[in-house]
Amino acid sequence: MNTPEASAKAAVVKAMFDRIAPRYDLMNRLMTLGMDRRWRRDAVEALALARGSRALDLACGSGDFCADLARIGVRVVGLDFSGEMLRVARVKRRSACSTLIRADALRLPLRAGSFDAVVSGFSLRNFANLEDPFRECFRILKTGGKIALLEVDTPASPILRTGHRIYFHKLVPLVGRLVDRDAYAWLPSSVSYLPDEARLMAMLTDAGFRDLKKRRLLGGAVQLITGHR
Repeated sequence: MNTPEASAKAAVVKAMFDRIAPRYDLMNRLMTLGMDRRWRRDAVEALALARGSRALDLACGSGDFCADLARIGVRVVGLDFSGEMLRVARVKRRSACSTLIRADALRLPLRAGSFDAVVSGFSLRNFANLEDPFRECFRILKTGGKIALLEVDTPASPILRTGHRIYFHKLVPLVGRLVDRDAYAWLPSSVSYLPDEARLMAMLTDAGFRDLKKRRLLGGAVQLITGHR
């Protein structure tokens, strides 16, 4: 699947997630063999939030992060620009998110300094740009507020990189055809939108974040980036 130009990307991504929303959770479990649950727990543990803290799940999708955070007593706002994904989150995670908001990550309709944390799961490559969401995340966080960003990555080891390429670029689209051919062809091609590690860290630094750390999961196929306002 060809990646759309930046000007058309938002509309393409929104339409795709609206279309696959009812089957999104199933495909995530299949594609990650259930390991996505562990990765989200790693992100939640890295935040070390106290009960009663307030967190934003940015591009919340079906609300998995909302549920994980709610279990430890965190008040969660889930935000996404796909109405259908929010509908699924509302039905499946009705007790998890304090609030579900349909909005664009480029312009968050949220008060400055009102959150203790922002989490995001595998959404960075779907944004029209990253500079604006990073600045918006910084704006809405309290001083000392934290971020935890999960995203795909490419292993450094040549052996692991070869196996990852076969799985990510061959097997994932093949399995995805059972659900939606275009959507799961998009997944490997969308990685082209992700900046490399140095550029990604520089963008977060430019937005104002500090103490940035990157943790490699699954041999480097997944990255967890944390930092503070």
